Amino acid sequence: MLKNYLRSTIRNITRHKFISFINIFGLTIGLTCCMLILVYIVNEQSYDTFNTNADNVYRVTRSFNTVDGTQTLFLGSIAPPFGPLLKNEFPDIKKITRLRGNGIVSMRYKDKLINEPGSYFADENFVDIFTVKTIQGDPKTALSDPFTVMMTEDMARKYFGNEDPMNKEIRLGNQFNFKVTGIYKPFPANSHLHPEMLLSFITLKDSTLYGDKQLHTNWGNNDFYTYMLLPAHYNVKHMESLFPGFLDKYVHFPGQPGNFQESKNSKLHIQKLLDIHLHSHLDAEIETNGDIKRVYIFSAIALFILLIACINYMNLSTARSALRAREIGIRKVIGAQRKEIITQFLSESVLITCFSLILALILTWLLIPPINGLSNLGLSIKSLYDPKLLLCILILPFFVGILSGIYPALFMSSFKPVKVLKGILKVGSGGVSFRKVLVVVQFSVSIVLIVATTIVFQQLRYIQQKSLGFDKEHIITMSNPFSDSQFEAFKNEVQKNAYVKEIGRSSRIPSGRLLDDQGISVFEGAKSQPVKADVKYVNTDYGFIPTFGMKMAAGRNFARNFGTDSNNYVVNAAAVKALGWKTPENAIGKDLAYGGVKGKVIGVVNDFHFESLHQNIIPLLFRMPGKGNYGRLSIKIAGNNINSSINVIQQAWQKLQPETPFEYTFLDERFQKLYDSEQQQGSLFTIFSFIAIFIACLGLFGLSAFTISQRVKEIGVRKVLGASIPQIVTELSKDFLRLVIIASVIALPVAWYAMSKWLLDFAFRISIQWWVFVMAGVVALVIAFVTISFQSIKAAMANPVKSLRSE
Repeated sequence: MLKNYLRSTIRNITRHKFISFINIFGLTIGLTCCMLILVYIVNEQSYDTFNTNADNVYRVTRSFNTVDGTQTLFLGSIAPPFGPLLKNEFPDIKKITRLRGNGIVSMRYKDKLINEPGSYFADENFVDIFTVKTIQGDPKTALSDPFTVMMTEDMARKYFGNEDPMNKEIRLGNQFNFKVTGIYKPFPANSHLHPEMLLSFITLKDSTLYGDKQLHTNWGNNDFYTYMLLPAHYNVKHMESLFPGFLDKYVHFPGQPGNFQESKNSKLHIQKLLDIHLHSHLDAEIETNGDIKRVYIFSAIALFILLIACINYMNLSTARSALRAREIGIRKVIGAQRKEIITQFLSESVLITCFSLILALILTWLLIPPINGLSNLGLSIKSLYDPKLLLCILILPFFVGILSGIYPALFMSSFKPVKVLKGILKVGSGGVSFRKVLVVVQFSVSIVLIVATTIVFQQLRYIQQKSLGFDKEHIITMSNPFSDSQFEAFKNEVQKNAYVKEIGRSSRIPSGRLLDDQGISVFEGAKSQPVKADVKYVNTDYGFIPTFGMKMAAGRNFARNFGTDSNNYVVNAAAVKALGWKTPENAIGKDLAYGGVKGKVIGVVNDFHFESLHQNIIPLLFRMPGKGNYGRLSIKIAGNNINSSINVIQQAWQKLQPETPFEYTFLDERFQKLYDSEQQQGSLFTIFSFIAIFIACLGLFGLSAFTISQRVKEIGVRKVLGASIPQIVTELSKDFLRLVIIASVIALPVAWYAMSKWLLDFAFRISIQWWVFVMAGVVALVIAFVTISFQSIKAAMANPVKSLRSE
């Protein structure tokens, strides 16, 4: 029986090559989209599952709030004393480990000097919580001694080549020598962290690095990622309920009253390791995470494209029904039952889907490498090797084949043999109505995707063109390794070149997040009054504001000839409003205390976008704390001789900091990277929109072919009676175009709602314009008309004698 179905399928494919090609091509493209998105979804959901204890590992996070309970900060990291205190307070915790990022630091071995961004200080318990595949060394003891380091085999190869790296020393920041005690395989791409080097945490007890006292008493430095291993099926909610009492018991700052309750200012939370990648978007994440919303969006798109492909198959199959009517009539005459004909057509549909799936898997395998090159997603076809997924993929042809073939099978098996053998094949309005519904569904999805693509790119263009409140062009940024005296020498050296305009230092630079807050009070006379407002701060020097071209709303910038400026403040306009002052001019000369340091407001800068446009402009304070505390350099250069300016800067750098590699980034590129995710979304929406429209047009092609084949004699009569080709084309097209208009009416409200929700992720966003919906509808109409016209013009130009010969 199966052999007979296979022979019949091959015979029909070869007999109707063009329609069969469109059928297989449409299903292949739809299934390829599904396979690619399935690989993406499986990859996103597989993050951190490589860890043996993944189900029982949790991260401790910390949120901060104002006196009235408004959350101001939610960090993925916590202060260093929490780790050992949690282990002592909660005996159910099996293991706990702390991880602290080392930033970008120079590493030297012999003549190799490289800036490394992927080094972390890690507790020796790190290997008990995370699965580290060690190649050399004992993972249990590799990090037990100070000034020891484990590194990936790639990192070992980079520094030591073919030499044995074990027990060799690598120099960090031209200050400390670390002995290599272990080599491990790099963490897989589907990990929420990728440490290239693990430095022993015990080293931080050295006072020149951090200090033992700081590790036990510094509650304000929340730079330590803390993970704990709990028993299986542990009630983490119960532990969280005990955290407020834990905070009040242990957290105390110098000078605070004995009845101080930290639980009113901050909270500790527990986060499952497997939830971090898709469900965590906290401040100071260890790396950029994915987004479960994106998984949902692409899952929906995959289903819609597959649905469009199935509808396309239905329409093309029914369009071909007239060509197979006599075959069905003969089968019925010689005794075939309706269920046997239905089984035959469903079998054909499943076999065609199987063939399409094989082609789709080949295309998926071929497309993954270029997709990885464009997106850095680290996708792999191996994601589909999971037995449960393989079973789903094997079932997929039957599901898709039956879904695609059930209507054509029922439709064609209903033909009356007497009528079809006489050449009489009429289709009731009910059948036509169903196929019209299918086309409406196809074009509704396509129009939603057109609108989504347009709005995504509009928002991206708005982001790129919106004034940030300062000039981000031709500013290069880099880390600041200089002491104060070295910086002055560096500044004098580079400003000898006329192309170097300004240079400034700061603790953070625009395009980063504003995370630092030390509490603020304003003064009414001699009495201070705490303010509920969340005011962040950035340490800056004299050159910061001029470098970025920020405009003063009132007052002045910090100046060298004012010795008291180290205790004074410059604020932005948002801070003026938050602190209750009416205008920037009113703020000048006001006393305030920030972090316990009293000073005057000497200047107010106009509001500007320090962070991405996802965030609102928040109250911000600049202060000049004196020596140190400036981790970043920003240099404004002329735009007409960039290379010359950078060469001058590099020469001055290497003269004063020969042990630190010179590396820089352009500020405008940093801002562009903030929207890489949206850029990828826009590109993918464009691709999926094109695919959806293309497959929908194939479906429309099928329906128009079917309908026109039913109206051949009508067209002949119209031509004999004098109708012109444009009149016939209009007559044949209007019903189909009406379907597209109905699809627009259905799709546009859905598109408006979906994109309104998407835009809520941006604090600064476009308003959705009415013309976007008109444009989407017109584009769909034009595409539909062009598709239909191919069939309509062909039918209108046919010789009416041939179509009327049988009458």
